[in-house]
Amino acid sequence: MSPDSSAQVKNRTIALGVAVTLVFALLLGQLFYLQVIRGWEFKRRARAVVRRELPIPAQRGEIFDRHYDFPLVVNQDSFAVDLIPAEVPAERRTELFERIAAALGISVEDIEVKVPPKYYHLYQPIELKGGVGFETIAFLAEHLSDFPGVAWHNKPIRNYLAMASLSHVIGYVGDINREEIQVLYNQGYSFGTVLGKSGVEKQYDLLLRGKDGTRFRTVDVREMYLKAKAEEDIPPEPGKNLVLTIDRRIQLLCEKALGERIGSVVVLKPSTGEVLAMVSYPYYDANLFFTEKGSREFTRLSLDPTFPFINRAIQSSYPPASTFKVIMSTALVEEEVFPITRQVTCTGEIFYGDRIFRCHSKVGHGSLELFGGLAESCDVYFYTVGDELGIERIVYYSREFGLGQISGVDLPGETLGFLPTPEWKQRTQAMIWLGGDTLNISIGQGYLLVTPIQLANVIAMIVNEGRVFRPHVLKEVRDPQTGDLIREVEPEILHVSPIRRETFEVVQRAMRGVITEGTAEVVLTTDAVEVAGKTGTGEAGYEERWHSWFAAYAPYQTDDPDERVVVAVMVEAENEWEWWAPKAANVIFQGIFANQTYEEAVETIKPWWYIQQQQALRAAATEGGTSGEGGTSGEDSTSAGALAPGGGSIPPLGAVEPSADEETR
Repeated sequence: MSPDSSAQVKNRTIALGVAVTLVFALLLGQLFYLQVIRGWEFKRRARAVVRRELPIPAQRGEIFDRHYDFPLVVNQDSFAVDLIPAEVPAERRTELFERIAAALGISVEDIEVKVPPKYYHLYQPIELKGGVGFETIAFLAEHLSDFPGVAWHNKPIRNYLAMASLSHVIGYVGDINREEIQVLYNQGYSFGTVLGKSGVEKQYDLLLRGKDGTRFRTVDVREMYLKAKAEEDIPPEPGKNLVLTIDRRIQLLCEKALGERIGSVVVLKPSTGEVLAMVSYPYYDANLFFTEKGSREFTRLSLDPTFPFINRAIQSSYPPASTFKVIMSTALVEEEVFPITRQVTCTGEIFYGDRIFRCHSKVGHGSLELFGGLAESCDVYFYTVGDELGIERIVYYSREFGLGQISGVDLPGETLGFLPTPEWKQRTQAMIWLGGDTLNISIGQGYLLVTPIQLANVIAMIVNEGRVFRPHVLKEVRDPQTGDLIREVEPEILHVSPIRRETFEVVQRAMRGVITEGTAEVVLTTDAVEVAGKTGTGEAGYEERWHSWFAAYAPYQTDDPDERVVVAVMVEAENEWEWWAPKAANVIFQGIFANQTYEEAVETIKPWWYIQQQQALRAAATEGGTSGEGGTSGEDSTSAGALAPGGGSIPPLGAVEPSADEETR
């Protein structure tokens, strides 16, 4: 071999070696890149292919009243039944669906909707029904061979221990729907999530729901579970416990005082804005939603013409009637359009333009100044005040007191009420504002609408002499395991009015006169505390039936503002006319300040309607006891309408006819 040939072979060998080295270097580099640099990414992808994540539901937080000594809402152990479609033999599928439907009390159609044919190959569990009791689970476990593919898991349900009138405050929970998931998906909600639907359960859902844990399972290509490593599971974080401002003793007192009358009661602590009680009737029992008849019960309540799902304290608005006269009185004193000592003569009617505006007293009240006008709730007096003030100033003072605005109470669904203005009437009805419109609004009628919580705030502003706090039902947030205080809700000033303090002092004296020598004198008989307030009787388009209002505070005078409470009672005209609002408030004030139950308060003050009822019951019992076999026993003679929801005795609707003195505003 020539020297040139040897050199060529050597060069080729070196080139081949370099090429092989470069190839191996590239392969090693790529291998390093894939296994080291991107190794975690591919490991994560591989794990995602074979691993499934199942949620571990977090325990929802409990809810307490203000004393933190008794839970109003707890969690109750319950189960949900699942079906793994791929484990069901095709030839037994129809038979199995029928067996499951019978065991769970659901229809085969419900199962077929949740497990359509396109899911038959899945090994992932599909929830068929929640809220299943232990007895049903025990039956399934004993007959497991008859239920291939059926499994179950723990899924606690809410147990509302003190529902009744608290239903609107606390609310209820349910499974998330498609509309809600579209809004809440980015907040950590997913299909199968249980969330609050109304009340505190909805308002503070993020605090109550906690954080679900995660259970990891490894599956094969057919989605069958292979193994589980419990140490990899992420435990759930329980939701926070909530302490409400509600006092359950006062709540029960108000519930029984209102009775089975469509309406509402609000008890407010004006110095902080804390809601001590909030009752709306009719109410509902959310515990029924977790029973086998839950769907039917929900549908029945949804179609009920009395609308039991509405919290009438914040979601219903009405003409305020003569309770609005406290705002008119404030405007009169502050604006000094005429002296409060000026005498206005009421003959029972007033001519304005080509119309006659009548007073509720057909014979008139004679000559009255401010204190007499408010005490007797004289319409003619306040027609005169309204005409002198003009609509612009009436609207200004109404807004100062928060009308036409939400109060900001921490419950969902609050309505604005309605404060009419000349601009609104021109825009919506193409009509100018007339003097008659001003006279109507001056006595709380016409287009004006307020909610009970707004009226409670009106009284609170008078009590606080210009300051009003945002109403709230949340008092504290506490740790669910240790009970340690996490957050305490501080009072929040909603509005500070420029109205003079002396003006509010005059209005307070005038409101006290309503109780001592005015329209409420005959019915506010409690000696437990001095009350100042205002009655109201609103027209509602019914003959011989009106809305009944009473808004008041007590004590009238005190060195400790924290002991004062505001009570606003509203009884709708849907009920038989009883002038019930001030009667209920009389019992409520007696019960609060004498620390008495409803029954003890009624027995102490012995109002005339209660005495008449007892006489009627005794007469019926005597007649029943002497009527022989066809008679009725004394116990049976008590009508259902005479029993309060909590078992207390209250007069049935329409049992007592109002006297002439009661036909007042």
